Amino acid sequence: MTKPTSSVPPAEPQILTTTSPQIASLERDLASVGDRRKWLRRIVIFLTLALIVGGVVIWRIRHRSPSAPRFITQSVTEGNVSETVQSTGSVKPLTEVQVGAQVSGRVQRVFVDFNSNVKKGDVLAELDPITYGAQVAQQRAQLLAQEAALARTEVNAQTFSVVLERAKKLRNESLGSQAELDTAQGQYDVAQAEIQQAKAQMAATRALIASASANLSFTRIYAPIDGVITNRAIDPGQTVAASFQAPILFVIAEDLRKMRIFADIDEADVGKLKEGMNAEATVDAFPGERFRGSVSQLRFSPNTVQGVVTYVAVVEVDNQDRKLRPGMTATVSVRTQEANGVFRLPNAALRFKPSPEKGSDGKPLPKPPERSAEPHTGRVYLLTQTQPGTETIQPRSVHIGITDGIYTELSNQELPVGTKVVTDEADEKDSGKKAPRLF
Repeated sequence: MTKPTSSVPPAEPQILTTTSPQIASLERDLASVGDRRKWLRRIVIFLTLALIVGGVVIWRIRHRSPSAPRFITQSVTEGNVSETVQSTGSVKPLTEVQVGAQVSGRVQRVFVDFNSNVKKGDVLAELDPITYGAQVAQQRAQLLAQEAALARTEVNAQTFSVVLERAKKLRNESLGSQAELDTAQGQYDVAQAEIQQAKAQMAATRALIASASANLSFTRIYAPIDGVITNRAIDPGQTVAASFQAPILFVIAEDLRKMRIFADIDEADVGKLKEGMNAEATVDAFPGERFRGSVSQLRFSPNTVQGVVTYVAVVEVDNQDRKLRPGMTATVSVRTQEANGVFRLPNAALRFKPSPEKGSDGKPLPKPPERSAEPHTGRVYLLTQTQPGTETIQPRSVHIGITDGIYTELSNQELPVGTKVVTDEADEKDSGKKAPRLF
């Protein structure tokens, strides 16, 4: 017998439900957990940035540049010091002759040109000689006429001499009168005077002939010396006028293997030069090449140009290769003194003067008056505190000798080699710079 089935349906699974307060509490818990994570990430990022910044700061501190020094220094060295006097001048030949014309006329021929080598007595040019030749012929003809007049006067004098002798005899025999004797004497004396006058006229004519002959010879222009023609100022057909002064037609340089340089020496340096000192010259045409010579003359006559007084020093230089040409501008260096193997310091150290100290208001304090330096002494400044940026200096007097414009000799070797001497003061903008900012 089967059991009857129940008509009751099976039970359904139960669903867990919560109330609204529980849900709000759960949401608050979850939000607090998210906030803690955000803060944790922020802390980690901040610590990371702090470590990076700290590392950069430490690295910059360790590797930052030191403070800039306040003073610029150089060392005392050992070497040679040569005192020289430099000047510029013009190159000229040792002997230069200007050849002119003593008479006027038209240039008929020119026998030489620029750079022609000539010997003494060579004909350089010739003027038209017709006018002066005619003058010579005229004077010679006049001389012939005067010689004939002199001969006639001498014959008359002889005749009057015979008449005078006869008149004297007659007077001595009382056969002639005194008047006749006086007349004969007068005629004879006049004849003698005419003879002297004729001779004087002949002498004057001979002088005119000599002058005309000289003028005729002047139409041929001769070389007065052996040399080279450096200038020619005439051409054939040109008219030369020598009315007031002889025009310069040629310039002859005797020997271009020896040249002179007329250098203008400043009055401050003229006391250092003496005749016979060795000299060197340079010209722009041959850079780097030196022409050696010596001072042959130091002239006393001053040259004043715009208030600047100079004296001419004549420097003779060798020019065997004939590289130096007349008119070139040369730079002359004369070595006046020399000291080898001496202690020397830079001239900038002797010129240096520290800036005046500033007061609390930032204005420079007045400097105490300096004592006048003794002869052959100078003042330098040495570092007493060498820490960069906080250096201190102290003045020191030293005995100095000659200078070459860059270095000066230490006469007594008071400062050893390697001693730092102050030559300049750093710019306040540079010395006051601090380490660069990090950001």
